[in-house]
Amino acid sequence: MSPLVFPRPLLRLDWSLVLAMLALFVGGLFFIYSASYRAAELPVSPLYQKQLRFGLLGLGAFVAMALVDYRRLRDLAWPLYLIGVLGLALVLVPGVGKKMYGAVRWISLAGMQVQPSELAKLSTILVLARFLSNPARDPGRFSFLVLAFVIVLPPILLILKEPDLSTASTLLGVTLIMLFAAGVPLRTFVILLCGGGLVVGGLLALLFLLPDWVPHLGYVKERIIVFFDPGRDPLKTGWNAIQSALAVGSGGLWGKGYLQGTQDVLGYLPRTVSANDFIFPVIAEEVGFVGSSVLLSLYAVVLFAGLRAAAVAQDKMGRLLAVGLTGLVFCHVFVNIAMTIGLLPIMGIPLPLVSYGGTFVVGAMAALGLVQSVYVRRRL
Repeated sequence: MSPLVFPRPLLRLDWSLVLAMLALFVGGLFFIYSASYRAAELPVSPLYQKQLRFGLLGLGAFVAMALVDYRRLRDLAWPLYLIGVLGLALVLVPGVGKKMYGAVRWISLAGMQVQPSELAKLSTILVLARFLSNPARDPGRFSFLVLAFVIVLPPILLILKEPDLSTASTLLGVTLIMLFAAGVPLRTFVILLCGGGLVVGGLLALLFLLPDWVPHLGYVKERIIVFFDPGRDPLKTGWNAIQSALAVGSGGLWGKGYLQGTQDVLGYLPRTVSANDFIFPVIAEEVGFVGSSVLLSLYAVVLFAGLRAAAVAQDKMGRLLAVGLTGLVFCHVFVNIAMTIGLLPIMGIPLPLVSYGGTFVVGAMAALGLVQSVYVRRRL
């Protein structure tokens, strides 16, 4: 079997996913422009132009991933995983990783700032899909869970070291989703979640007992405190949370109109974050509840298409791969919107296909291309 398929299988693409993906990306371009807009007489940041170029690269990655037979990636899963982990390790090497906004998450490659965590997320999901689909392994055994977490912990710990709590949390959430889809018994899953909740509770308690000089401790502690009390430091650490909630709430039913969002145009939403992590408040303020509902509906189409690909997958690996990649999109959407409306702490995570971000938009489209690879080769 050839690893590439031309051209009739492309007619088997799930066009609902393709159209929803394109609609989200194009809409994102408009709102990235809006997030950069200040006044008619002032120049607009070229972020939307850069996003368009990265989007074209992402479309290439989408088509390439859809054409490649996902079953041929089984043998490449571990090499890609090791490359992803190596990239995460390189970020932490002094002089190699680039520090921006208090975190070291990027490396320079061919003149571009690349975020290795994007490759690490995809390669980890690929390895998990291979491991969890192995018929020789029993999902009911404790060793099944242990080995799954042995796979996912190295990238999670390296990502936490950057520090990037949001991406690490997302990867952990995807792992739990894939374990459930792999057939881990519900009782075991409930015990795992309860045990994880106790561990998290214990770590949070320990967090506030340890001194702030412990590396990255102050960063995490401040995020949690501000979540419960944004007014504690309204002009600094609580600023983004307060202004984001004001932007979302002030949009009302229909919004203030395109380029008319005062929280953004007047700079209350900082320019450094309004085009990426806080793009949703820009959208909600300008197009209101109705426009936000359209945005969420487009994501619902993408997620439903991903689950449909999993349901009709030819084998268990394909099913788990589609579930994992769809879960990745879901976790990003849920965490991003939840943090901007005050349901979760501010963690700094972009909105898939809509937020500005070069490596991120390419990675998101590549992930959806892999979902299409599963769907194209579905059961007849």
